[in-house]
Amino acid sequence: MEQKFVITIGRQLGAGGLLLAEELGRRLGVPVYNKELINEAARSSGLSPELFEKADEHQSNITPLGTGIWGFGSLTTPGYINNDTLFELQSKAIEELAERGSCIIVGRCADYVLREHPGLLSLFVTADEEDRVARLVGKCGKCEKECRATIAATERRRSSYYNYYTFKTWGAAESYDLSLNLSLFGVEGCADIVVAALKHRRG
Repeated sequence: MEQKFVITIGRQLGAGGLLLAEELGRRLGVPVYNKELINEAARSSGLSPELFEKADEHQSNITPLGTGIWGFGSLTTPGYINNDTLFELQSKAIEELAERGSCIIVGRCADYVLREHPGLLSLFVTADEEDRVARLVGKCGKCEKECRATIAATERRRSSYYNYYTFKTWGAAESYDLSLNLSLFGVEGCADIVVAALKHRRG
């Protein structure tokens, strides 16, 4: 039986990490999971997807359960669910997806959650700031100033979330198997590098 592999992708906002994930998914014939993880975690836990969306890549906090949603015996605040619990549920969903078959997972500390997976290849995707701003302007239609502010706020949140849950440093080369600059190599070039690295990783 062919060994399962999982490629995890951490990324700067606007760097093109999802574009690379989608290209790799096409080349390798495997599913790509990004926001789909929220629905998967909600389905497995029986909780509302909105709870996971509110806590998505935010470090420890408490989120209102709302009416008609059941909680867990481990919760300490009646009517609320701790983001740490949501992280644990999402991590379980990530592990189940990796067990199900080869795949690509974007964000959500998947590299840490799957750190003992024998077929793991963890990536971090970066790009020049001007390219990231231009990509975000083209995607959301906001002005350049607003996009720069969004990038700064999102990256503070992502780094805080990643550092809190993994005890590693978000974006630091030593936290990943491979770091790629999409501005330098482009989506196609980065995909070539990752496919070659995956082949080498799998022996």
